[in-house]
Amino acid sequence: MMFEKPPYDITDKIINLTANISSLLSTISPNVNMRLRKDRNIRSVHSSLAIEENTLSLEQVTDIINGRRVVGSPSEILEVKNAFSAYSQIESFEPFNMADFLKAHKLMMNDLADNAGKFRTRGVGIYDGERLVHAAPKAELVYGHIENLFGWAKSGEVHPLIKSSAVHYEIEFIHPFMDGNGRMGRLWQTVILSKWDPLFLSLPIETVIFERQREYYAALGTSDRVGNSTVFIEFMLTAIADILAIQDKHKDEHIDKHKDEQLSNTMVSVLKSLESGYLSRKEIFAAIGMNGDHRAYKRNVEPLLTSGYIEMTIPGKPNSKTQKYRLTDKGAAAIRKFVKDAK
Repeated sequence: MMFEKPPYDITDKIINLTANISSLLSTISPNVNMRLRKDRNIRSVHSSLAIEENTLSLEQVTDIINGRRVVGSPSEILEVKNAFSAYSQIESFEPFNMADFLKAHKLMMNDLADNAGKFRTRGVGIYDGERLVHAAPKAELVYGHIENLFGWAKSGEVHPLIKSSAVHYEIEFIHPFMDGNGRMGRLWQTVILSKWDPLFLSLPIETVIFERQREYYAALGTSDRVGNSTVFIEFMLTAIADILAIQDKHKDEHIDKHKDEQLSNTMVSVLKSLESGYLSRKEIFAAIGMNGDHRAYKRNVEPLLTSGYIEMTIPGKPNSKTQKYRLTDKGAAAIRKFVKDAK
């Protein structure tokens, strides 16, 4: 059976963003332990519901998930519980399975809508005040549209980043349910991406969408007007690239913070040699019993300078003949930690 491709174009921007995201993913190790996964789900739930005008704060959402009592609208509290239930089952959903799609909607909208887990049976539109901004396809066409969308996504040789963004848009466009379509579009993109790369199990993309809510709706509106999802795909890939860049930065900060754990034995010896006082480069290597050639200096002393474990006594003249080195507070702390860990 042939499935029709949703309308979109592959632009240079989409190609570049896809390459950039793939490159960033290769530098970040997926950490999907249960605590981080739960934290990701809480943030995603808060952001996705906030887009739908749920007024509960992140702290309140966290308390609800952790079983604490929260003062708030019963329907908003139920929205949180339902959405968290749906996000918690991401790994069990097959992204292009109609039954799983309906099951997820049932979880998301249970006791919030009479037809939770069922496609709509009447026409719907999206309004800005009294102005119709999007007329969804007729109800009798919904099943066929979703069947075609999932069939194309399952069989098409399309990069998952592009595919997931196109599916996200098409769910919003088709509007298969009476309520909860936005939530389902965002959830289902994560379902698709997490099957491709497990890093997305701990990456709350919804937080970036919430922060750029105006741009999100503008991209949806533009794609509606021009009749294809190119602009929306570009928006989503930009959001994913940006949150990955933040994760990459946090990774580097974490490495810098714990760099003392990665000091070589020779570096520790250099630090210990300076406990007795200021030493020249020649005196340092004599103290640790090494030949202090250029390579040894670059490998064992320069990194300590760069990381702030030691400092020069004449920093303005690094090549001064009377240059010496001294231990900093950070270097002294690293020695203490090394000694403690060695016990």
